[in-house]
Amino acid sequence: MKLSQFNFKLPEELIALHPSKNRDECRLMVFHKSTGKIEHKIFKDVIDYFDDKDVLIFNNTKVFPARLYGNKEKTGAKIEVFLLRELNKDQLLWDVLVDPARKIRIGNKLYFGPEDELVAEVIDNTTSRGRTLRFLFDGPYDEFKKKIYELGETPLPKFIKRAVEPADTERYQTIYAKCEGAVAAPTAGMHFSRELLKRFEIKGVEFADITLHAGLGNFRKVDVEDLTKHKMNSEQIIIPEDAVDIINNAKKRKSNVCAVGTTVMRTVESSVSTTGYLKPFEGWTNKFIFPPYDFNVANFMITNFQLPYSTLYMMVSAFTGYDLLKVAYKTAIEEKYMFGTYGDAMIIVP
Repeated sequence: MKLSQFNFKLPEELIALHPSKNRDECRLMVFHKSTGKIEHKIFKDVIDYFDDKDVLIFNNTKVFPARLYGNKEKTGAKIEVFLLRELNKDQLLWDVLVDPARKIRIGNKLYFGPEDELVAEVIDNTTSRGRTLRFLFDGPYDEFKKKIYELGETPLPKFIKRAVEPADTERYQTIYAKCEGAVAAPTAGMHFSRELLKRFEIKGVEFADITLHAGLGNFRKVDVEDLTKHKMNSEQIIIPEDAVDIINNAKKRKSNVCAVGTTVMRTVESSVSTTGYLKPFEGWTNKFIFPPYDFNVANFMITNFQLPYSTLYMMVSAFTGYDLLKVAYKTAIEEKYMFGTYGDAMIIVP
């Protein structure tokens, strides 16, 4: 399929700038794949579509405050540094994006904080915008991370065109986040409240935790018309044995298995046996899912409404069927559902 097939006209005012007041009270579109039937609900109603022994797969990654603002030595020029991933814990080496990149050279020192509490040295150029930084911090690692949390900012995507607010620290995160490493939140999971999870538990629905440390690649523009030529950024994934057992047992007994978000779907589809069952795995994935694609693990999916041309939209399109999703999104726009990271949700059922 071609990139141009994944465009649609999305009014700017339908890109959510803030989350719903309560996590589980955003709007929910229920989309039935077999019939094309659409229902309009509130997110907490999602529980009505699950039975005892069904499984929800969650991505337990935790977002850290990855955006730092600082100054270049000597000139004092303002710079933005986006921490992508830690390369070496002992040497405090990080893979980062720098903006504006053209002014930053190997050997430059960068200063962060009102009193230059944190200093980093550029030691390598990895891409046109990318750099490797060594933080020069004289103290224990815990103190260094504490300083990152003090000076760093919640890394909201650029299409949320407003300043970061204190509430974003909590809301740009799932309530079950525990494995730090993401710079983009697994947004479908942000709609789950503690109360809703408790109700699922009482109903007998089982939970399986996997990890995908979502990176900026989720927002990277696809710049090739032929989708087979697009290369996804690699992201670290962990599929533990206990999650595999829960999911495979559900498949064997024909229970429903729901991927909560595109990151979960990409993770589980990255480690599948020839018989269609999930395998434990720890490593990296650059899997790119677009139509047509035969899914192996989950038969349900919860997702936000995605933006035009995004790889996330392409994946959801593969799950629902290209033409069906176009109809669902047309309805969503007519009904003024909110799109993007802080937007409304849809559940896709067979």
